[in-house]
Amino acid sequence: MPVVNVKMLEGRTADQKRQLVAAITESMASICHADPELTMVIIEDIPKDHWARGGIMLEDRTSSLSSDDSVTS
Repeated sequence: MPVVNVKMLEGRTADQKRQLVAAITESMASICHADPELTMVIIEDIPKDHWARGGIMLEDRTSSLSSDDSVTS
């Protein structure tokens, strides 16, 4: 059973999360031939004050970071 863990900045709506879970599950089925009924998706909402990029806390950055910006580890 595949488990997909998504870590992202908080702020998405429940509907956006439902769409994301559906898209991930569909992709796992079509690409990896995983059984959709056995595919688990875990979403972890990370507060901006718990996330840093380039050694600077996101809440301390002067430029605003939209929820669509890519944040990678």
